[in-house]
Amino acid sequence: MKKPMTLCIILLLMCMNSCKQTEAGVSDGALIALKDGILERASRNLNEKPITVTHAISTRSTGGIHDFFSEGDYWWPDPDNPGGPYIRKDGQSNPENFGDHRKALMRFSEVVGNLCSAFLITNDTGYVNHIKAHCDAWFAVDSSKMNPHLLYAQAIHGRHTGRAIGIIDGIHLMEVVQSLIVLEQRGLLEGVRLNSYKAWFSSFLNWMTTHPYGLKEMVHPNNHSTCWNMQVGLYADFTGNDSIFHACVERFTHILLPSQMAPDGSFPLELARTKPYGYSLFNLDAMAGNALVLSTDSLNLWNYQADSGQSIQKGIVFMAPFVKNKGSWTWQKDIMYWENWPVAQPAFIFGAKAYGRPDFFRLWEVYEHFPEVFEVKRNLPIRNPLIWMERLNSI
Repeated sequence: MKKPMTLCIILLLMCMNSCKQTEAGVSDGALIALKDGILERASRNLNEKPITVTHAISTRSTGGIHDFFSEGDYWWPDPDNPGGPYIRKDGQSNPENFGDHRKALMRFSEVVGNLCSAFLITNDTGYVNHIKAHCDAWFAVDSSKMNPHLLYAQAIHGRHTGRAIGIIDGIHLMEVVQSLIVLEQRGLLEGVRLNSYKAWFSSFLNWMTTHPYGLKEMVHPNNHSTCWNMQVGLYADFTGNDSIFHACVERFTHILLPSQMAPDGSFPLELARTKPYGYSLFNLDAMAGNALVLSTDSLNLWNYQADSGQSIQKGIVFMAPFVKNKGSWTWQKDIMYWENWPVAQPAFIFGAKAYGRPDFFRLWEVYEHFPEVFEVKRNLPIRNPLIWMERLNSI
């Protein structure tokens, strides 16, 4: 019995070592793929001044200069009632709607994510100083900071001054927060400045979890609730709100994953939309984002499986053939931006690391890592995977 047991141990050790090498290979491969692009963009970012919500004002906003404002993407003027309430065209974005605050927020996310990634590559604290300047402008400086709510997001002309689903615009704060977590862990963010950032996000977290808009978005049946949970879990982690963090874990495991994913790994509610391909990728990325944010030493959500077999890995496996060959997609084509997907979807690089799957890594590696199309970036909150890798390393 001794020899077979020894052989089993050897095989087990070989398997474990192989997995570790694969995981290391994913991190190294990501660095190789991203390094030049990150450093080039971060170099430009060092010369860019902060732009916050106070830099642009819409006459259609009922909020003030410090209030984030956006308009629903799929709402258009009614040709039969010019000047009247807008009408909906699902999946068709109206380019004339106010988008300056969204652009500023996405730019903020990109700048901070790029700079933090560049710091991790070079260990140059000059990047860190510039991150602080941008975050001060958004969260601390009285003349430029944003109020910690999204009360006027995704308004509809003639119908609503803001909506619950506008909370999804906040996903572009996530890479800012993860960057701040990285800096705090390294002792590069502390004192009054750190406390001011945490105070801002504590207020934002309270608004998201108590205001009727937040409570409505929490139970929205599709990608909106996935993104609410992903955001709230991250902000709770940053601010040390353990009760809300654990509530997000419970919601993900017992509600979001089993109710949104079919046993085959698809998302039926996303497949029913006019942009089923893009929304399926988006919700998969958001599901992976939940696993990334909410996994702990005691609960690895990458390996969690719901009662009917739903799991993050099953979702990635479902989409993988259609990422490898979009022509094999058997549902309708997206009504807009069909040609712009896929890009380097974060679910695949994180899945490659979590599951030791080099095939997932290749499906991330071959696509565009720094997309410039606004609609793509709007639905891609995680664009700097290097700043997130340590979360996978710690579970």
